[in-house]
This record gives sequence, structure tokens and C-alpha cells, in this order.
Amino acid sequence: MSLYLKFSDQLFAMAASIFTHPAEVSDSRYRASLPTKPEHRQSLLLLLCSSLLVTSCAMGPDYSRPQVDVAQNYRLTPTEGRSIANLPWWELLKDKKLQLLIDQALQENKDLKQTTASVEELQARLRISNMDFIPDVNIEGNAPALGTMGGFSRPGFPTPYNYFGQTILNWELDIWGRLRRANEAARADLLAHEENRRAVVLTLVSSVAQSYFDLLQFDMQLDIAHHALSSWDESIAISRAQLQGGLISRLDLDQFEAERARAAAQVAELERQIVQKENELSVLTGKNPTPVLREQSLNEQLIPPEIPAGLPSELLQRRPDILQAEQTLRAATARIGAAKAARFPRISLTGFLGLSSPALSGLLDSGSEFGVGGFGLAAPLLNSQSLGFEQRAAEAQARQALAKYEQTILVAFKEVEDSLVAIRTANEQYKAQQAQVEALTSALQTAELRYQGGITSYVDVLLAKRKLFDAESALTATRRLHLISIVQLYKALGGGWLAEGANTPLPVSTGPLHNG
Repeated sequence: MSLYLKFSDQLFAMAASIFTHPAEVSDSRYRASLPTKPEHRQSLLLLLCSSLLVTSCAMGPDYSRPQVDVAQNYRLTPTEGRSIANLPWWELLKDKKLQLLIDQALQENKDLKQTTASVEELQARLRISNMDFIPDVNIEGNAPALGTMGGFSRPGFPTPYNYFGQTILNWELDIWGRLRRANEAARADLLAHEENRRAVVLTLVSSVAQSYFDLLQFDMQLDIAHHALSSWDESIAISRAQLQGGLISRLDLDQFEAERARAAAQVAELERQIVQKENELSVLTGKNPTPVLREQSLNEQLIPPEIPAGLPSELLQRRPDILQAEQTLRAATARIGAAKAARFPRISLTGFLGLSSPALSGLLDSGSEFGVGGFGLAAPLLNSQSLGFEQRAAEAQARQALAKYEQTILVAFKEVEDSLVAIRTANEQYKAQQAQVEALTSALQTAELRYQGGITSYVDVLLAKRKLFDAESALTATRRLHLISIVQLYKALGGGWLAEGANTPLPVSTGPLHNG
């Protein structure tokens, strides 16, 4: 504070020496009091400006990335090697119809367009912030419409009754770094929105892929439900004939009809889910509800033999939401300095220069010129306490941003670990359920043979069918879970942005639409 007061005293003394005699005034009475040589006045002005700029400093803390404890490896990493996050999404998702859907979504999705427009807005605002560093120059003119009155009200200054044109200069000297901190905040806001756009793209890719795999699961389960429905229709027909022959009771027929009704309800439910999922995909791709074409079935989708996650340290440099949170923290840190600098006086170079005359014909005559230049000072007085609270609020916002940044990192590592364990367990679960389906298929064949041989009742066949249909449906769901877990891991790793861990961004789209 003592440094500030000392500097202020020197500044005020220099400014006072200038303001005691208005500079560049046309009237001869004032010219005599100014330094005799123009170059001396210019030298004095340049010396003062340079001293202000040299001694200026940006107030508030400089941003530094918070230290975060990062493990050497993920707890559930199945394999080492190049992370799947280095792959562009079209190399991970091979289905051509799925690629086309994702490409359409990246071009037409309304949320993505909104996010892209917000980035463009922040780009413009950053340019506005950059303009604060250069002088603000305006031009004014006046032509009286209702007649004129001769003379000046004060020599060297125009009146509303004069014809005049003038150029006005206002240039704030960023002594305390308020403009620089505000510019830092604007730049960080732009980068945060850009990372948010990347996060939206990554979320969009994963959402389209997950919805597409959901649709393929419903397709397979619908086929299973139709097969079950046909099987129960056949069983009911046989049971009715047996009932007429007195071979079975009415209870057996009722059980078959109940299973048939259960299968019919499943068919209706799956048909509803298919249409709603197609509508969801249509919205994601920016279209009105329409049927969605499929390329490959769920069982035909390619699953990478190895799913390496890479190093945990790469996550901090790759995942968009982490980078967004960091830029938000950077902006909040810069605003602390801007709020602190707002509590100090603002010093500006001000002046105007022009021509003025009571008559239009005399506007260019000698002696019609006028002007003045100097320094302007604006300092908080009664609102200094509120500015102090503004600084405290900015500091609290920075602490909020820091906590959010740390929380985002924790959630990111959690999502990676969750996806890794989901992939591993889904693969094991799929193998076990596949063995279960094979066993239940064999059990159904045995039950049918035993029933045909009169060894057992048809109830055993009923139970075997129900278990097989349920197991086939569960196997389909597990296959879908395995695929979606890979997509979720890809998203959790912030995939598809950097190639080979470098700083070169990958293209957003594969280009089925572009190349077609």
C-alpha cells in the first residue's frame, strides 16, 4: 500500500504540472504558458506514459494448475498400450449405418449448433476485450439548423451554435492490470466454451452409438419374443387337442395361454421401445421422427480384442470436461485481479482536437482550431467498500471453481474405472450366459423327447421354453452392455481428440457424408 501511495503522489504531481496549463489550446493567451518547443511537450508526455506502463503490474494471483495426485495406472486396466482414446470414433465404431447417423448428428444436432454459436459469441467478446488496450477515438460534428450566434462562449471551445468537427480521444492506461486480467478471463471463458463444445461432440457420438445399440438389442429381443409367441401358439394348439382327448387338465392349457399372453405383452412393449428409440435417434440427428436403417445386427458388431485405457495422467490433458473446468478456474482467478484492480484509481489519456466557427465558410480559417489534452483520473470514493466485497465475491467464486475442478477429476477417474470393470465383467457375463443358453437349448430338446416318449408332462417343456427365452433375451442385453461399456470407456477417456498423445486434433467426422 505504501508503494501505491508513493506512486500516486508522484503521478499526481506530474499530472498537476500538466493540468495547470491546458495543452494545445488555440487561444494565444494559453500558448504562452506552455513549453516553448513542441518536441519538449511531446517528450514530457511520452516520458510520463512510458513510466506509467513500465511501473504497471497485474494485480491478483497468477494462475497455476493445481497439483492433483494421479496414480501410475488404472486399478482395473486389462491391458497396456496405446489407449483407445487415440482412435477417431469411426475406427472404433465400424457399422456403416451407425457412422452415417453420427455424421448426421455432428452436422445437424441442435444442441451442438447452439454450443458452436456460443463459442462464436465468446470469440467476438474476446476481440471486444482486446480492443480495450487501444485508444478509444470518436469523431463528432455539429451544424446548427436554426441559425447561428457568433463567437465562442469561451475562447478555444465550440458551442452548439457553431459549426464544428472534433476528434475525441480516451485511452485508459492499464496501470494495475485491470484490463489484462479482464482479457485473461475472456480468453479463458472462450477456451472453456470450446472445451464444452468438444464435450458436447463426444457426448453426442456416444449417445448416438448407445441409442443405436439399444435399438439393435430391441430388434433381437423382438425376434426372440416373436419366436416365443409362435412357440406358445403351437403349444396351445397341441394342448387344446390333448384337452379334448382327456390327456391333460384345463390347468395345463391355462398355463400355456398365460405364457402366450406374456409373450404377446413383450412383443407390444418391444415395439413401443423400438419406435421411441428411433424417435430419439431422429432428434439426435436433427430430424423429425423417422425410421432408422440398420446395417449389422447386435451379434455382428465388432468388439476390439483388447481395450487399453492408457495412462491416468493423459486424462487431465484429454478429457474435455476437465479442461473446461480448468479454464473456468483460470477465468475465476483472473477476475480476482480485475476486482482488486477496480479498487484503485483509473488513469486515462484524454483529449480532443477540432475546428469550430460561427459560420461554415470560416471553418477552415486560421484560428478556428481548438483542442486540449491531458490525463484523466477516476478513483472510487464512497463505493470502495462495495468494491472490496466484489473482490471477496471473486475470491469465493475462484474457490468454487477449484472445488469443481477437483470434483470433475475425481468423477472422471471414477467413470474410467467403472467402464473398465463393466467391460471386464460384461465379457465374463456374456460367456457364462452363452453357456447357459446352450445348456437350456439342450434341456429343451431333452424335455420334448421325454414328453414325446410319455415319460414326463408338457409342463417340463413349458418351463424349459420359458427359461430358454429369458436366457436368450438376457444374453442379448449383455451383448449390448459390452458394446455400450466400450463406448462409455471411450467417452470417459475423452476419446477422439488427440492422435498418439500429441497436440494435433483429430477431425470431427469420418466423412461418410463428405466423401459420398
